[in-house]
Amino acid sequence: MNCQVRRWQGKDRLAVTRRHFFRDCGVGVGKIALASMLAARRGWADEATGPMAVKPPHFAPRAKHVIYLFMAGAPSQLDLFDPKPALVKYDGQPVPASVVKDQRYAFIRPDSQLMSARYRFAKYGQSGAELSEIIPHLATVVDEIAIIKSVYTNQFNHAPAQIFVNTGSPLPGRPSMGSWVTYGLGSESEDLPGFVVLSSGAGISGGAANWSSGFLPTAYQGVVFRSQGDPILNVSNPAGVDARLQRESLDLIGELNRRHWAEVGDPEIETRIAAYEMAYRMQSSAPELMDLSGESDETLELYGVERGKPSFAANCLLARRLVERGVRFINLYHEGWDHHSDVKGGLKALCGQTDRASAALVLDLKRRGLLDETLVVWGGEFGRTPMVESNAALGRSMGRDHHPQAFTMWLAGGGIRLGITLGATDELGFHVVEDPVHVHDLQATILHLLGLDHTRLTYRFQGRDYRLTDVHGEVVRKLLA
Repeated sequence: MNCQVRRWQGKDRLAVTRRHFFRDCGVGVGKIALASMLAARRGWADEATGPMAVKPPHFAPRAKHVIYLFMAGAPSQLDLFDPKPALVKYDGQPVPASVVKDQRYAFIRPDSQLMSARYRFAKYGQSGAELSEIIPHLATVVDEIAIIKSVYTNQFNHAPAQIFVNTGSPLPGRPSMGSWVTYGLGSESEDLPGFVVLSSGAGISGGAANWSSGFLPTAYQGVVFRSQGDPILNVSNPAGVDARLQRESLDLIGELNRRHWAEVGDPEIETRIAAYEMAYRMQSSAPELMDLSGESDETLELYGVERGKPSFAANCLLARRLVERGVRFINLYHEGWDHHSDVKGGLKALCGQTDRASAALVLDLKRRGLLDETLVVWGGEFGRTPMVESNAALGRSMGRDHHPQAFTMWLAGGGIRLGITLGATDELGFHVVEDPVHVHDLQATILHLLGLDHTRLTYRFQGRDYRLTDVHGEVVRKLLA
């Protein structure tokens, strides 16, 4: 290989990079990349190329896929998972000052009155886990899940708390968990994005920052699938553009992009090449994915799906279909859990929309042999206060305020110990008193189950290495099977 040799003197020596070497090399990175891609197509290469090529994990994984059921708005753990007899005993009395010392709240006074759970609890399954009467479907699979009663966060407002759970930072601009996972592992799906987002409800406070790729290449951005019409905007060809014209146009654009990449080495160009080809393949794969006509009436009934009607239930069924097609990370957002008023009525409505489908997803994955390789996560951004929120000026009564000190989540499948309840809160459900699990601990555990060491999954940006868990986080070993 004949390459030009340049002498760099003084400060110019610092400008020499691998990109300069490949630019000045007689072969060039563009030709190397093109040869690699052609070799892969002919079976000469051991691995496929591109940002979503499957990459080896740090160690043997327990899970291959993640379905994250994000309950945006923060469900009340005290009315669903964490019964407190003391709240019944002291219902209507002011919370002790010693309990709320130095605490901040979004809408209520620290000395507000205590409020007991609005629904009855009972024990279910061989595990004897206590659940509210308004999540009867989850009760049928309670021995297939692990309940964590001791999750806590540093954020007490919705947008930063949602972004924190999804990206490890309360500030927009960091890569989301799905982006980190696809960056670290790639995806087994050739015809669908590796990271898919489905949303139901009224909207997400944190917005697109929750599934952003941040400073990672945009190939790892979460792709939002719409519930009606084309799954992705402009996935269909415009009038007058047939398959041949489209293919020839993509080939020409791809060649121009490869030439540009050979000159500058910008990873965003590689992203663009992969995106054009993925979009081409998704013209058939995405509509096929969204078409539920082939699902049996029994399956639709299991989830509670009404044909042709978008819903959280339909999204749960789509999540199972995405896993079957090799998609690595699926986020399902369901908004509406922010019950500052009428927590009883609000929970009844939201559980009516989500309980059946959440349990059905666990059951359906298990009966199809997919639960062992799929990690299911359910939870919101924080919890709700043991104190009541009533504000005549805002038209609020019998609600609960934001509570970052303690909340509940559950997980299933993918290497999780089943039928356990981890952690505990004090008698009022205010503080964690046993096995605390910080948001970064949860993130570290999810990555661990996928075969990724959260301290080694890093990306260098603006002179320093970043990771999902910042400088914190420990794997929660008690959750592992």
